[in-house]
Amino acid sequence: MIIIDSPSHDAYFNIALEEYLLYHYPTEDIFLLYINAPSIIVGKFQNTLAEINLDYVTENNIKVVRRMSGGGAVYHDLGNLNFSFHTLLGQNDFMDFSTFTEPIIKLLNGLNVPAKLEGRNDLLIDGKKFSGNAKLARNGKMIQHGTILFNSDMSVLDDALKINPLKYVDKAIKSNRARVINLIEYFPNEMTTDELKALLIDEMLETNEGATIYHLTTEDLNGVAKLIEEKYQTWDWNFGFSPKYNFKNAKKIPAGFIEVHLDVERGGTIEKAKIFGDFFASEPIEALENKLIGIKHNEEEIAKVLNSIDVTDYFGKVTVDEILELFR
Repeated sequence: MIIIDSPSHDAYFNIALEEYLLYHYPTEDIFLLYINAPSIIVGKFQNTLAEINLDYVTENNIKVVRRMSGGGAVYHDLGNLNFSFHTLLGQNDFMDFSTFTEPIIKLLNGLNVPAKLEGRNDLLIDGKKFSGNAKLARNGKMIQHGTILFNSDMSVLDDALKINPLKYVDKAIKSNRARVINLIEYFPNEMTTDELKALLIDEMLETNEGATIYHLTTEDLNGVAKLIEEKYQTWDWNFGFSPKYNFKNAKKIPAGFIEVHLDVERGGTIEKAKIFGDFFASEPIEALENKLIGIKHNEEEIAKVLNSIDVTDYFGKVTVDEILELFR
């Protein structure tokens, strides 16, 4: 087994690193640890926009990244430790989450923290969740990865994942918001996330014969950078990959009440747009609806359309920003 302590807190880097290792180290057993700066990691089959508070995420520069595995959306920050096991497919039961959560439980139990695996894939203390786990099988390998809430900012977690369920109608997998807890509450002496990471690395070195620390090479770093550029920092992967969905939003502004309805196809392209309200317009609203069809449900692209016209012709005395808010 090789143990990798990621040199980066960038969520794009660390999620891309998981895929890079999957394809460039196909026969190695790997234990990867990483800590991300504030970010939201969404499951592969989720509708990203339906999982996040886009306004809050944008205002607070929180990165949003889609991962390769299924499951729900999770919030990461510097108080959150993430781990990832890579093994050959077939060596372990794909649906068994206990094998690769056992080292975490063993370490915590040894520190008098009563952690245990409950249900299919969650680690809990006194009925409260501090770790969720997900799996995927690809390229002859299996990855099980999870997150450990250690000293995460719970207020940001709640705000970043607080969405309006009335805005989106789809069949995408929804996140299950369980009661969560930070492990720091169970440590009488102050400890940092980095110190917990070091303890877990020591545990893996002691319990896995022949395990060694591996440092990423320049070739590795360049390969990860290429994946980031081509995939993990793109709107198409993080947002556009979402399943087909219906979106609606309404707002009362000085010019009147406005309600927007969108049918968005897989890939994030607006298939149909309808705008209703009690506003007064000199131009037919159907002309604006037609301009929206075929573009991405992406704030940047919608802003280009709105800035290319005089929005007061369609809504009366309004600003572009007021109308743009309706598409979030």
